[in-house]
Amino acid sequence: MFALDLGGGLALRLHEARHAGELYELIDRNREHLAPWFPWVETTRGPEDSRAFIEGGLRRFASGNGFEAGVIEHGRLVGGVGLHYVARPEDATEVGYWLAGDAQGRGLMSRAIAGLLHHLFDELDLNRVEIRCDPANARSRAVPERLGFEREGVLRAAGVHGDRRFDHVVYGLLRDAWRAGRAAAS
Repeated sequence: MFALDLGGGLALRLHEARHAGELYELIDRNREHLAPWFPWVETTRGPEDSRAFIEGGLRRFASGNGFEAGVIEHGRLVGGVGLHYVARPEDATEVGYWLAGDAQGRGLMSRAIAGLLHHLFDELDLNRVEIRCDPANARSRAVPERLGFEREGVLRAAGVHGDRRFDHVVYGLLRDAWRAGRAAAS
């Protein structure tokens, strides 16, 4: 199964059915924190909903078309990272992520996405990674901005959350730009 050790006690671990209870409990404890940004919080009402989400991610993983992984800090689930799809021959994907409220502000998600980029560009041989964020979610937007993604534009009214439509700020990173940024940093 997919797992990435990111060092310093941080890892990404493919969600499996046995993680459904743990995932549900984390979401349930963080409902107020997550609900403004993620419509799926409202429809996650019990471990069975988390299990269905995990099973969908496992089907995507088995077919080579994405996955859902937990962000693990010192053995404790603190968030999630999703690879929404893998488009071939475009060699492109979109990444989504979230963290529990008490896990924010320590650079965990930036580290997690940085480690994931290595996997996506070097292991999966992708050429493009995209991240979309609600313009009002400053913490979410800080991750791609910190990691060298380019803001490519705004998709107007691209998201729906209840009766509210919201824009998506689109960030993109190409493999060559990522490699150039790594070379400049060393």
